[in-house]
Parts: sequence; C-alpha cells; structure tokens
Amino acid sequence: MASASFRCGAIALIGRPNVGKSTLQNALLGQKLSITSRKPQTTRLALRGVLTTETAQFILVDTPGFQSRYRGGLNRAMNRAVRAELDSVDVVALVVEAGRFGAGDRAVLSLVPADATLFLVVSKIDALEPERLPSFLQKAAGEAEFDEIVPVSAKRRKGLDELLRTFERHLPEQPAIHSADELTDRNERFLAAEFIREKLFRHLGEELPYSAHVEIDKYEEQRGVRRIHASIVVEKAGHKAIVIGAGGSKLKTIASEARRDIEKLLGGKVYLETWVRVRGGWTDDEAALRRMGYG
Repeated sequence: MASASFRCGAIALIGRPNVGKSTLQNALLGQKLSITSRKPQTTRLALRGVLTTETAQFILVDTPGFQSRYRGGLNRAMNRAVRAELDSVDVVALVVEAGRFGAGDRAVLSLVPADATLFLVVSKIDALEPERLPSFLQKAAGEAEFDEIVPVSAKRRKGLDELLRTFERHLPEQPAIHSADELTDRNERFLAAEFIREKLFRHLGEELPYSAHVEIDKYEEQRGVRRIHASIVVEKAGHKAIVIGAGGSKLKTIASEARRDIEKLLGGKVYLETWVRVRGGWTDDEAALRRMGYG
C-alpha cells in the first residue's frame, strides 16, 4: 500500500437534508455505519467511514444536511460542521436527488471553495423515470463546473463501482492514512449513541427527535460483553413521557433495536440500559451544545 501508485484521500458528501448522503456512505462501505431515517437532519455530526481496496483508501465523510430554512443553535452548529469539512478534504461530492435541483441544493453549492475538486453525485436514480434522467443530467451540469457527474442508486447498488473508480482518479498518490481493517475514526461510545438516536428518529413523532440527544454515561467491556448506560436527553417533561411510552414500552423498543444494531456493528454481545432526562432549552444553548459535542 505504500507504493507510489496507491491513492488515499478524503471525500466530503454534502447536500441538503434527506438527499441520501448517509445511505450512500453505507452502500459504498458495504455495511451500516451512518444512521439513517426518513426524517431530515438525522445526521448531526460529520462521520468518517474508511474503505480500503488494493489500490486506494477512500475516507468518506458523511456530513449533516445543510439547513437554510431553520436558524436555531443546533442547526447553526450542524451547518458549521459542513463548512469545516470542506477545507480538509480532497474531493467535494455534492449529492442531489435525481429530478430535483433547487434553491436548497444551490445554497449548499455556494459553500464549495472555488478551487475544490467538485463532483455532482445524482442519487436515487431508481426513483426517476429512466427517460427523464438524461435531460436532468444535462440541466444539472449547467449549475456549476463539475469535474465529474455520476448518477447512482445506493438502494439498487447502481453506479457505485463507477463512483469509486472516479473518486480514485482524483485522490492524491500517497500511502494509506488508516489501517486496512479500520472502518471509522469514531470510537464505540459515539457509534452506540448514534444508533440509539437513530431509533428515536424512527419511532417518535415528527418534531420530538430534533430536540433529543443521546449521551453515554458509562461504557465498559467485561468478559467479552459491552455494558452501556445511556441517557436520552429531551427538552420537556412531556417529551420524556412520550419517549418512555405506556408502561415503558416505547423506550424498551428503542433500546432493544439499538442494542441489536450495536451488536451487529461491533460483533459482540451488548447489555444496554437507557434513561430519559430533561434538559430544557439545550438545542438553542451554545454552551450546552459545545459540551454535548456540537462544537
């Protein structure tokens, strides 16, 4: 891997909320790393996934959906996370949905440095009538001077090999940064919190997941079993009751599904215990957001 022909670099997957960045990262990695849901803003912090082949190492950076509509403290923190990644990658990949290129996509496009290597990745092509794709690609090509345009379907695994080959041509020739068996630079505590938070997005109503955060209070491994104690932080007492559910049923479902996903990712038995705590106004408290990792 140290040969001159080996390539290694970082690729930022950017775009407005819900265009499929996390699903694309998981598909390229060949396993679930980033959490996903049908709700926008599921991704809150940039997450680097590592894919190593015989000829290249791809550091795929899944970023939060850039939010131009809402201006709360949490949204501002997520937008800052997107901007920060653009200065530290080798390729910027703007992900858009096939058939849609609107003001939100242009707002994200405006963030890209003028000298960046810029890809347009057209996702969800399986959801667009095949006869409409060529005209959409031609129209989208006029939005900016893209170095490459690649249509893909993460769900159907169409175009993924071509996307990786195209990424590879634009990565610098250098040795691998991460070990060949490394999946991410995030630790297990972070990933466990994310998998719990995913279940909040999937099992709660439209608004509540956005005011919920997960903190790992205790994480230890004993005799091959990971013991995780986690707090789900919400803004209101009424939210706490909703998360817990009748007789604790909702919280039990959330914890059980999260535990199974964590076990699958980490390849071992997990004991997961969860609590729900109230911390009023945290989503718009800059100091609290920094303490909770949204720096």
